Amino acid sequence: MSAASFISMAGIVAFSQNGYAGSVYLMGWTGGYVLLAMLLAPYLRKFGKYTVPDFVGDRYNETARLVAVVCALVVSFVYVAGQMAGVGVVFQRFLGVDRTWGVVIGMTIVFFYAVLGGMKGITWTQVAQYSVLIVAYIIPAVAISLQLAGNPLPQIGFGQILGELDGLQRDLGIEAYTEAFTQTSMLNMILITAALMFGTAGLPHVIVRFYTARSVRAARYSALWALFFISLLYTTAPAVGAFSKFNVLNTIPGTAVDSTPTWFNSWRDVGLIEVNDLNGNGIIDVAGGLGPGTELIINNDIVVLATPEIAGLPAPIVGLVAAGGLAAALSTASGLLLVISSSVANDIYWKRINPRATDKQQLTVGRIAMAAAILVAGYLGINPPGFVAEVVALAFGLAAASFFPILFLGIFWKKATAWGAAAGMSVGIVFTLGYQLWTLPAFLGNEPIWDIPATGVGTIGMILNLLTIFIVSQFTPAPSELMQKVVEDVRYPGRSELVLAHAEGHLDEYAQEHHLGDPSGEDRRDGH
Repeated sequence: MSAASFISMAGIVAFSQNGYAGSVYLMGWTGGYVLLAMLLAPYLRKFGKYTVPDFVGDRYNETARLVAVVCALVVSFVYVAGQMAGVGVVFQRFLGVDRTWGVVIGMTIVFFYAVLGGMKGITWTQVAQYSVLIVAYIIPAVAISLQLAGNPLPQIGFGQILGELDGLQRDLGIEAYTEAFTQTSMLNMILITAALMFGTAGLPHVIVRFYTARSVRAARYSALWALFFISLLYTTAPAVGAFSKFNVLNTIPGTAVDSTPTWFNSWRDVGLIEVNDLNGNGIIDVAGGLGPGTELIINNDIVVLATPEIAGLPAPIVGLVAAGGLAAALSTASGLLLVISSSVANDIYWKRINPRATDKQQLTVGRIAMAAAILVAGYLGINPPGFVAEVVALAFGLAAASFFPILFLGIFWKKATAWGAAAGMSVGIVFTLGYQLWTLPAFLGNEPIWDIPATGVGTIGMILNLLTIFIVSQFTPAPSELMQKVVEDVRYPGRSELVLAHAEGHLDEYAQEHHLGDPSGEDRRDGH
């Protein structure tokens, strides 16, 4: 659960769009874990490789691995920028510093425990941080649900409050909260939801978690439990968004500009709420809606953090929510930095530059890479191209366009070739990243083609990736017969001596013992 889920999702559902349009984040990120649990996690665990580039290098070849490393670095840097931006928002409000110093403080914290902890340390750190963030998320939601709807279950209180919120928005001259397709088309709803779903299933730092499970069976249960714990937050988020918007619209519109509540002034003082008295009457008017160009602009990333204050809850709960926001951002940032450092140390330094490197040398290179990555992530966090959830959604689109097709076809189509995989990833990542840079206001800021947003173009990139793999695989050398047999065996439940030999690095010996021929193929020059 990242900063996008904890800090930003409820806000982007409630304020930047109406609730219906914002539901793409809820459906996409939850549905992605279903895809991961059903289509990828157990098979990748059985295959026995510990990172996405490792899987790609072994299933395809070293050229494909190098392309996968580049894709992993691009996805991870975009994703970690969103996390550092979230850290900056928390510290900006609760330490009273500006965004730059807030991000610098977060960078320092992440550096120490990510560099010193490693895979196992980060895994257990994330367990502790999830415990904090889910408690911090649910307690205010329960309290506000009781306060507004008289029901302690936010998911039920949410349903009761929707009708009132729709009526309140209409009375204020704003479109109804639940009205469909007012701010986005049906096509874009499908494209964004799909990009988030397939991107979730292809995220390198999520997939690597399943290798900490002890067995294939444990990986399946891990995915099931992950979905349960994720659903606790994702079914609560729309309730938090609706409750916050209801409270804001009940108290702020019609208030004098110089008579706003204390919580409002606290966030306004640090620049995360803006008031523009456009008509000069001294009153906050929201008839034109909320957001840029209107009289009231509320940063989406403050909604969850400000919810306890808006509802008048005690100070300890306000502090607990701030701790939850930090836990979400820092835990995900550490996992992403681990992907970056392992890609540089293992897949670039050891595989390409110094094959004789010792474990100590690889560890040193990994730590240097992590330190450099933190500096880059810090810069992107200080200058983010959008709200936390928007930045993270871009990373999901890149993951969908680059990784999901080669993982899915690598398991379920034994004749997918190395050159097909390398070409597919290249086409998907270049097209998607290029379109994002072309349309985002923080970069070139051009008008979207056919009104397709940067957050939804990953679906088109994924389709292009799939088509490229299929076409190129028809004209390039097929994987070795032995690798095709490994792929077949991976898909079937139960113990496979062939897959076990592959996972333990004894494929050559197994092939000779069972007279299965040379495991090397024309497209497998690493000789594994």
